[in-house]
Amino acid sequence: MKPLKRSSQIWLGIGSLALIATYFLPIWRIDLWAPQYPEGLSMKIWLSKLSGDVDIINGLNHYIGMAHIKEEMFPEFKVLNYCIAFIIAAGLLTTFVRSKKGLIAFLSLLVVSGAVALYDFWQWGYEYGHNLSDDAAIKVPGMAYQPPLIGYKELLNFGAYSIPDTGGWIVVALGIITIGVIIYEFNYNK
Repeated sequence: MKPLKRSSQIWLGIGSLALIATYFLPIWRIDLWAPQYPEGLSMKIWLSKLSGDVDIINGLNHYIGMAHIKEEMFPEFKVLNYCIAFIIAAGLLTTFVRSKKGLIAFLSLLVVSGAVALYDFWQWGYEYGHNLSDDAAIKVPGMAYQPPLIGYKELLNFGAYSIPDTGGWIVVALGIITIGVIIYEFNYNK
């Protein structure tokens, strides 16, 4: 099997190094809109912290019995920095080794990491939206308040929108670059 072409190495190297930006940019965001908040509320999730209107969201969620959101409830914040560093290192190693098998292994790492991250986020949302306090001021029988994993969902009079933020889109871009490099290498570098 021929080694990766120089152009593939450059794309993969740039894509991997671009992940450094995720240390300085939010990865995910959840936006909320309601008649009483026409400007909206936003919570941003970073590799190691939360930002945005978390205090206001906590105040509102208290009425329906949801737990208080705080960074301590996310053990992931202690390891995400290392996970991203590992992915960067794996991408750079793949770039320098120039192996097509390594390229497939790197894509597999990205897919598995993404699937685990999305499942973890879904699991958190499920627990957060279903384990409600019995002392809640507002109770709607049978209602759960799980935020959407991706996309839009109505929760009472709030619209909730959950999507990757800038850092998350960089991770998505690396996946697209890796798939593009694989297609190029297996079709044009035989």
